[in-house]
Amino acid sequence: MGLVIYNLLLPIYLLVALPGLLVKMKRRGGYGAHFGQRFGRYDAGTLQTLEARSGPSWWIHAVSVGEVLIALKLIERIRVRCPEQALLLSTTSSTGYATAREKAPEGVMVIYNPLDLPGIVRRVLRRLRPQLVVLMESELWPNLIASAARRGIPVVIANARLSSRSGRRYARFRRLAGPTLNRLRAVWTQEEEDSARWAAAGLSRSKIERLGSIKFDPVADRPPGEDQLGILREILDDLWGVGDRGLHVILLGSSHAGEETGVTEVYLRMRQRYPQIRLVLVPRHFERAEALVAELDSLGVPVQRRSLWLAGQRATPGAGEEPPLLLVDTTGELRAWYALAQAVIVGKSFHGRGGQNPVEPILAGRPVVVGPHMGNFAALTELLTREQGMTQVGDFAALESTLTEWLDRPEIPRRLAAAGRRSLEVHAGATDRTVEKLLALSRENA
Repeated sequence: MGLVIYNLLLPIYLLVALPGLLVKMKRRGGYGAHFGQRFGRYDAGTLQTLEARSGPSWWIHAVSVGEVLIALKLIERIRVRCPEQALLLSTTSSTGYATAREKAPEGVMVIYNPLDLPGIVRRVLRRLRPQLVVLMESELWPNLIASAARRGIPVVIANARLSSRSGRRYARFRRLAGPTLNRLRAVWTQEEEDSARWAAAGLSRSKIERLGSIKFDPVADRPPGEDQLGILREILDDLWGVGDRGLHVILLGSSHAGEETGVTEVYLRMRQRYPQIRLVLVPRHFERAEALVAELDSLGVPVQRRSLWLAGQRATPGAGEEPPLLLVDTTGELRAWYALAQAVIVGKSFHGRGGQNPVEPILAGRPVVVGPHMGNFAALTELLTREQGMTQVGDFAALESTLTEWLDRPEIPRRLAAAGRRSLEVHAGATDRTVEKLLALSRENA
């Protein structure tokens, strides 16, 4: 019954959402290329590659950039264990697709995920013929799950999480959600809280196992390359003074509307006492750059856009002028920017809802502060704050007090960064545990 209702409502949703989706597609770009793949239509080159596969594929699906990076981390470990395994990586967003094409190892085929409509899903499964399907984190595609199950293709969710909000929604409709959930072969969760939410949503406990978080797994993590770091260091030196190693870079990452101006106001007040500090802003959606420049201009702050620096248009403030902020309006560099900052503020936690994941800057060895809204990462936030591996504040005034304390007493952020890394050690090995499970499932389904 749940699948029937879903298939009745999904076309209506797609029609209603279409105008907004078209606007987003135009704004973000990149959606035109391979658009037919969303309907299970592949060009001759793609079909030729599919036919040339050496054996059954593992199909790994991620939505956008964050999930793609986690999937790539898993793929790296799969390649270590079984280098000949044919792999497909699908993604929903154009930015996720671009990241996957750029970073996927040679031989990993990258495609767009098809719309979850029955006829399209059946066509895609006939074309791809996967041995198993791996959905990343919290992806639920009822028609894909049902069609794969009818063909005897196991579907699992790896690195599974479920926010408290989504968990409550699924639990409310567990009679409808339960049959689809129990078509899954397994759900491998990050935290025990996630396991409890999946069970409350109607998934059989026998299908749930906590393996830890692939993203939080420091063992399998690879730091940014020196080539990329060198380019970004060049930007910092060019913008704020070659050889000035006394600078203290504060970075606001994955920010949402309103947070950039709030943090910038804190920064401007603090610069009166600490002239050595500089600010880097990395908004979650780079297409907001034009509006952000206008907002910051109203505060009297000059801005250097990363994209314009790349094009040779570089800010040259005069003597005595306020140094420009750096606005990173390009994608795929956030992890490297974290590695070059001395303090990190995680966005979507002050004015957004749910927060963003603080793990990457913690793994980079940086002290991290977040705002009050971290509901999507409540268990992780509780762990990190309890172990004094991250600081959570209630507003921008408290943020200013925290950053001031860090500058006055540098031993505090050093201890915080070290404790943050120790707190994540519980997830060490999660990637290899997931690979082991996939290998076992593959042998069962051979």
